[in-house]
Amino acid sequence: MHFENKVVIVTGGAQGIGKEIALQFAKEKATVIIFDLNDAQLEETAKELNVHSRAQGFRVDVTNMAEVEINVNKIIDNFKRVDILINNAGITKDNLLLRLSENDWDKVIAVNLKGAFNCIKALSRHMLKARYGKIVNISSVIGIMGNAGQVNYAASKAGLIGVTKSLAKELGSRNITVNAVAPGYIKTAMTDKLDDKIKEEMFKRIPLGRFGEPSDVAKAVLFLASSDADYITSQVLVVDGGLV
Repeated sequence: MHFENKVVIVTGGAQGIGKEIALQFAKEKATVIIFDLNDAQLEETAKELNVHSRAQGFRVDVTNMAEVEINVNKIIDNFKRVDILINNAGITKDNLLLRLSENDWDKVIAVNLKGAFNCIKALSRHMLKARYGKIVNISSVIGIMGNAGQVNYAASKAGLIGVTKSLAKELGSRNITVNAVAPGYIKTAMTDKLDDKIKEEMFKRIPLGRFGEPSDVAKAVLFLASSDADYITSQVLVVDGGLV
């Protein structure tokens, strides 16, 4: 995989799976731009990435279209192009439907789904002009199989799959591929907060007998963003150890 002359944006790239994706791109010598809202982690992660390649962190609220456009235009002015977009930014606000607040529904949809829409819309005109682009949306197995207490999260991740398949048809004629990666149970700070009983039940359902690592997801993302996947679009690559 050769990313030496590529410019990559990873949303939610300062921590968790997003950080690992950004790190793997940096190790492949891509220029890596990370969007996040955590200033301290943005600075720290950018320093780590710069050990391997050129990297910058931008404080961006992906739910704010104007903010996304302003920062995308800055990046285009500076680097002249963006070749790869990884829509990874995501949050959870879990609760059973009857206890789920409207605000918690709206927030999860805004970050996980609208955030991806905003970033794709802001970047797509530049990719269309360049007649090249790789877009990878980070969905989830929850968007495929659902999960009690996560109706908002499941809806957002299922929505990302719909976005992926629709935009693959819209953008394909300009040599832009759009794919999704659907991780299963991956060991991150987010999943560490889950109840031990839930973790145990999940573990029993994974045929490969282990929880996933962020690097397992990152490798799948880099494949779909590489020239090895030039004839792959509109696909959902499930990385779950056989859970689904």
